[in-house]
Amino acid sequence: MPEGDTVWQAARRLHDALAGKVLTRSDFRVPKYATVDLTGRTVLGTAPRGKHLLTRFEGGLTLHTHLRMEGAWKVYGSGERWKGGPAHQIRVILGAADRTAVGYRLQVLEFLRTSEEERVVGHLGPDLLGPDWNPDRALANLLADPARPLGEALLDQRNLAGIGNIYKSELCFLLGATPWLPVGALPADRAAKLPELAKRLLEANRDRLVRQTTGLRNQDLFVYGRAPRPCLRCHTPVRVADQGDGSRERPTYWCPACQTGPAPTPGSHHTPGTRPRTTN
Repeated sequence: MPEGDTVWQAARRLHDALAGKVLTRSDFRVPKYATVDLTGRTVLGTAPRGKHLLTRFEGGLTLHTHLRMEGAWKVYGSGERWKGGPAHQIRVILGAADRTAVGYRLQVLEFLRTSEEERVVGHLGPDLLGPDWNPDRALANLLADPARPLGEALLDQRNLAGIGNIYKSELCFLLGATPWLPVGALPADRAAKLPELAKRLLEANRDRLVRQTTGLRNQDLFVYGRAPRPCLRCHTPVRVADQGDGSRERPTYWCPACQTGPAPTPGSHHTPGTRPRTTN
């Protein structure tokens, strides 16, 4: 699952490349839209909403895409070699006179009227990088189900939009709570600062090529991807286990010394040092 800052960067690349330009190439390589031709239409722009991308065209049309686990939008200049993957993974090509945007491995790709965008993004909670950000509403959403594990609540885009598996693990570390702690058991002072802490992390990284949460040179993340290496704070080996709501299990990292709260049984752990089964 991509992080909100990754989607924000993709939206900016698309917007900078195509906004205000007339399409000279339009190629949709999915059966449902194989006959769609946007050539001659002006691209109005691309906006992120949580982990969704909304590319708008004149005439009241919006292309809705979602990167999911493996999708990517790449932008190329005239004559530049395309390097996003083999041709059979291309789902859409949108080209202007000087730039071409290529969508690879997009698992969500659909057209809708711009006036109907809420149909696909209206369920989302406040967007950490969006104009609708509301920390009080985000916190109320998180606390609405107090028995739910903190990590699962953070990943639920209906609560607040933009957190993926990396930020989930990093936020739980910074809050000093395991991802399995019931969100209602998070001390009130830490719960109160959670929304703005999440916002600061994403805002600090939306312009960076390499995500950084620690402020330390050569140590980008506190716990994510670090098992079984020592915790940067206390030197206890970082642990990893799957966490999920039944729809998908996600590798989750934590320090058993710095973070308080329940943890999974040893049988659910990854073998230390092995690669997670899923990535963001």
